[in-house]
Amino acid sequence: MYERNYKLLRSKFGEFFFPTLFTSMAGNICLFVDGLMVSFLIGASNLAPIQIVAPVITFVNLIYWMIGLGGSVLCSVSKAEFDDEKSNGYFSVSIISLVSIGLLITLFGLLFSGNIAHFLCMSQPELTADVSSYFVALIIGMPFLCYMMSLSYFIRADGIPALPFRAILIANIVNICFDVIYIKFFGMGLSGAALATSTGYIVGSVLISYYFIKKERTLEFIKLKMNSFFNFFKRIATSGFSSASTQLYLTLKLLVINFLVGIYVGKSGVVAFGICYNSLFILYIFLIGTAQTMSPIVSVYFKEEDYSGVNYVVKRSLKIVLASSLALSVLFIVYPQALLFLYSVKNPADVPVVLNALRIFAISYVGTAITFLYTFYSQAIQKNQLSTIISLLEGFVLPISAAFILSYAIGGNGIWISFAIAEALTILFIFGYSRYINKKTNGEYAGFFINKHNDDKVFEHTISGDVEEAVNLAHDVQDYLSGNKSAALVGLAIEEMLVNIINTNESVDTIDVIVRDNEENILISVKDTGVEFNPVIENEHLEFDNISVLNKIADKIDYSRVLGLNSTVITIKN
Repeated sequence: MYERNYKLLRSKFGEFFFPTLFTSMAGNICLFVDGLMVSFLIGASNLAPIQIVAPVITFVNLIYWMIGLGGSVLCSVSKAEFDDEKSNGYFSVSIISLVSIGLLITLFGLLFSGNIAHFLCMSQPELTADVSSYFVALIIGMPFLCYMMSLSYFIRADGIPALPFRAILIANIVNICFDVIYIKFFGMGLSGAALATSTGYIVGSVLISYYFIKKERTLEFIKLKMNSFFNFFKRIATSGFSSASTQLYLTLKLLVINFLVGIYVGKSGVVAFGICYNSLFILYIFLIGTAQTMSPIVSVYFKEEDYSGVNYVVKRSLKIVLASSLALSVLFIVYPQALLFLYSVKNPADVPVVLNALRIFAISYVGTAITFLYTFYSQAIQKNQLSTIISLLEGFVLPISAAFILSYAIGGNGIWISFAIAEALTILFIFGYSRYINKKTNGEYAGFFINKHNDDKVFEHTISGDVEEAVNLAHDVQDYLSGNKSAALVGLAIEEMLVNIINTNESVDTIDVIVRDNEENILISVKDTGVEFNPVIENEHLEFDNISVLNKIADKIDYSRVLGLNSTVITIKN
């Protein structure tokens, strides 16, 4: 008997992971370096106004995560359901909505910039003028940020992950280059740093639009009636809010923590919190890269009830985020001076505050990695309520409660400790919830990630692109189903499908075949990395080729090109 070796999933995960990781790296490292450039060119004290404006960026992140990421996940699910019209609907509504909302954010921000700056600087009113100049230049780029990032999610889901990486990388390189131009040569100070960021967003938006002239793209804009548009939007927002809510709670958390730090620690504390917050950009390279790789793959495989495939992807993702978060945590606990050097922190009043904050804050990294991944996983398997609860606890309720209580009890150190406590308590909640679900479902859902398991009536097989292996597998499945009246038809269907895939491609390394014996029918799921081939509409003019025979014996054939794979589901009634 052939067994599933997960080579196809491993290859697909790697194909998505590295471009997505590099995309995340391009965005987060450049944000990290952007802070370094500001510190180097105009002094570390200017990190305070940037940190105070940080909630504005996280609020915009909330918008494009909710609509862009939420829409792309639903788009992937629709493709798994072989519904191209619905997937195009999610694509159209998401992009149009985000561009419109981005324009409204910019308009509102420019009209009320003074009021917003005063609100952000409640505990540090002397920074209001600097915050206002930075905010105005930054808010100009918000429509471009929304467009660029949301489109990148759909492009990755469409199996073209390299394009977003290149566009976002160049956007951030432009940002850093124009930091030097605007700040050093034009003497624009903080407003120059913000304008450089907006310039990068504009360039990135132009480059990522190359997607619309690529031949291999499968998504396109379609016209929708107003009622349909808002129905799509509601489903997108509902789906995306669970993971995007992390940004909402981060926005509120930053507002509150900035306020508490200003009261209990002062300006040095705001600088310290800014560096702690910027250190997360390094961690989020791995967290976002892994979570956004995992999310569309898990959503498709969970929808197809391939639970062992889901389990493989989740375990692989968890290993990556745990290793990266633990390494960074140890680094910054043992050697926090590295960040002081990079951010040019030289003020004697700032140095001890920043060192102390970094060491304590770094303890929270591992917990952040676990809860962040779990939030995306919950959304991918359509447990949006669970994802929202985790985001609410980890992102707002627990850290803010702990920060208020501990800062009152022990001062500034209580604020830094609150982050680690919030992560630990959230993980305990997830563990308790998973045990509850396991008992409630009598073991149907198991493990920390409450995943189902394929039962005894599901047979998973992997073969290489070899005709002899295809024929032998068909015979083995037929023997296994002996006693079932449809066994011969199932064996024949598998043989015809696999032989056609092998003959259609010059080479195909791996083909996954999953046979699911339901009470009423037998489902044969076939995934391969070969050229796009729809067995329902191809070769209809031929009478005796493999696919014609397959269409005659199958009761139903569904096909979709999803995640860059041919996904074919053949139904044969018992």
